[in-house]
Amino acid sequence: MQMIPFDKRTGYIWINGVYKEWKNCKTHVLNHGLHYGSCVFEGIRIYDGKIFKLEEHIERLYESARILDLNIPFKKTKINEIIRQLTMKQKVANGYIRPVVWRGSEKMAISAIDATTNIAIASWPWPSYFSPEKILEGIRLTKSNWVRPSPDSAPTNSKAAGLYMICSLSKHEAEKNGFDDALMLDYRGFIAEATGANIFFVKNNKLYTPIPDCFLNGITRKTVIDLANKLEIEINEDHFKYDFLQTCDEVFLTGTAVEITPVISIDNYKFKVGEITKLLLNEFNKIVRD
Repeated sequence: MQMIPFDKRTGYIWINGVYKEWKNCKTHVLNHGLHYGSCVFEGIRIYDGKIFKLEEHIERLYESARILDLNIPFKKTKINEIIRQLTMKQKVANGYIRPVVWRGSEKMAISAIDATTNIAIASWPWPSYFSPEKILEGIRLTKSNWVRPSPDSAPTNSKAAGLYMICSLSKHEAEKNGFDDALMLDYRGFIAEATGANIFFVKNNKLYTPIPDCFLNGITRKTVIDLANKLEIEINEDHFKYDFLQTCDEVFLTGTAVEITPVISIDNYKFKVGEITKLLLNEFNKIVRD
């Protein structure tokens, strides 16, 4: 089924304090967020009418905005309330919520600290990032030529729009070569994550995952770690070189979009969709609808 372009959809988007018809939600082409990357966002899932980890996502949105000197002109409680209202107004029971914050068009210059801060929130029905069949089958990754930057060269602890350009470039190249996604290393040569998701490895029934010191410590990542602790699965957070993959039994991705998605190969390394992955996937599917 062909996806409806996002500028052609119907319904309402909340923007700067008011609901507007979807087609009328526009910003000027000379806004600072578009030209200089002063833009942050969140991706939130809603399952059976229940918003998953709403407060955690909005807390991260405000922290990302603070890091980029964006002063959101609404309290967090107000944004949480609007998101709940919007999903009902849009009749979204299972789908996605996208809050986005950006600096306005009052100034076209590197320095625009006194320009307005804008915020919009949209919600729409959206199935899993990968189809149920693809999830059970597992996906194929390839190593990207782009790397995650160091924390002293970019605000890597924020969900800033500009940081995702290397992700788009990596995923586009992977898809051109017949893969589903790309594995990104960091500036030191350690495994970081996929283009929009954290990564976990299983070896000898133990979990391993990279330390998130130059990329986001994802909310789904933290949820999976909590689940593993409750299931008494040993977890090891460390730095791993690419050849660590040769001894791994299972690999899976975690994120709001991908949820928990098994990986069956990364270039020439092969993995199975094993029992630990299936167990965590089943437990995750329970709690998101709890």
